[in-house]
Amino acid sequence: MSKAGGIVERLAAAIESGALRPGERLASVRDAAREHGVSKNTLAGAYDRLVASGHLEARRGAGYFVASGARRAVRRRAPDVAEALDLVSLLREQTEAHYAVRPGEGRPPPAWMEESELGAHFARAARLGGRGEAHDYGSAWGYAPLRERIALSLQERAIPCAPEQVLLTQGANHALDLIIRQMIEPGDAVLVDDPGYYPLFGKLRLARARILGVRRRPDGPDLEDLAAKLAVARPKAFFTQSLAHNPTGGTLSPAVAHGLLQMAERHGFQIVEDDPFADLLPATAPRLAALDGLRRVLHVGTFSKTLSASLRVGFVAASPGMVTALAHMKLLTVVATSQYAERMVAGLIAGGHYLRHLRRLRARVERATDAALRDLRAAGLNPPRPPGGGFYLWTPLPEDVEEARIVREAAAQSIFLAPGSVFSPERGGNPPMLRINVAHASDPRFLAFMRAQLAGR
Repeated sequence: MSKAGGIVERLAAAIESGALRPGERLASVRDAAREHGVSKNTLAGAYDRLVASGHLEARRGAGYFVASGARRAVRRRAPDVAEALDLVSLLREQTEAHYAVRPGEGRPPPAWMEESELGAHFARAARLGGRGEAHDYGSAWGYAPLRERIALSLQERAIPCAPEQVLLTQGANHALDLIIRQMIEPGDAVLVDDPGYYPLFGKLRLARARILGVRRRPDGPDLEDLAAKLAVARPKAFFTQSLAHNPTGGTLSPAVAHGLLQMAERHGFQIVEDDPFADLLPATAPRLAALDGLRRVLHVGTFSKTLSASLRVGFVAASPGMVTALAHMKLLTVVATSQYAERMVAGLIAGGHYLRHLRRLRARVERATDAALRDLRAAGLNPPRPPGGGFYLWTPLPEDVEEARIVREAAAQSIFLAPGSVFSPERGGNPPMLRINVAHASDPRFLAFMRAQLAGR
């Protein structure tokens, strides 16, 4: 590209992204030529091309200005990136928080964490911690004492695991990303829960995998539907959530777990088991990793749902060969994870703070679930009590209610809803549903909105 062409490209991008606003005056030809290291003639030619394209307007005696009609345009993305970003639009709202009322939120409210003793411990750790080794990269495997604690907790859940089989990550999403990078190639068939964890769908689209949804029942994946998918495809992996399933709240039964592992063995696919609510659930609950012994199952966990989303500490436990490959992938992509965050989590566990916090959090979730079920039923909705616990109520809407319309009208009133269609890889074709977070379900503004919507059908 010529020098003038490069200047045109950069300035057009700045105008289209909104970095340069309509009516804003640009530097003079002389000053801009000096800034870009080109002659005045080259710079003037670039400005003239931007005038011709409608990005700039020239005002005699005043200089060049961003045209008032200049369009802010989104630059074209590769199709796989655009599709992936569309799938995680719900996640984007959870990071940017534009809405005042948040029944569609995926996490517990920060106040549930800050109002326990953890808030004081975080503040103290920020003042005293973070010296010495906490400022180094540390091992790509993560902070060793925390890996030992995690291995011990997995053993308490009947999952045979040594510390050498645990790799620390920046939360569960990072663990899933590493697994996809390591295992999945473009065009590979991959099985997922339907409905299931929608950020995973975005990651798989980005990897250009072929996604096959397996119908999710209250007791786990529908084995008949799984058999039908296996009759026409040879998947590399099945990504599933056994307990307190997101979004349905369902929990895997031992019979379904046994059948799923048999099919994985027979057809040669790996199982990636996501267990984000593990610390809130009974250690004896049926987990695929416990039945399989981390031979064919990769087990993913996180502290984001129970401790703090901002700490970004998670892990993957797997067979020695697989976890070593994932550690190499982590080293190539992010080098290492935060020693400071991992030391903080290890300290909370070792000091008993985390266990006391979990007792309060379990009681809080149970009270919020009871209140949510009562209030939603009074508002005209009828969500079932989730058998697996967790934060979510998978709530059916009346069949004559248009899911997309109710979400749009809620957004107009600054109410953030999570529509059921987002949780299906096919994005539609299912009955209208909402995933409702029990922590926000009893908000009077949300309940009043729902009563009005259902009364006006």
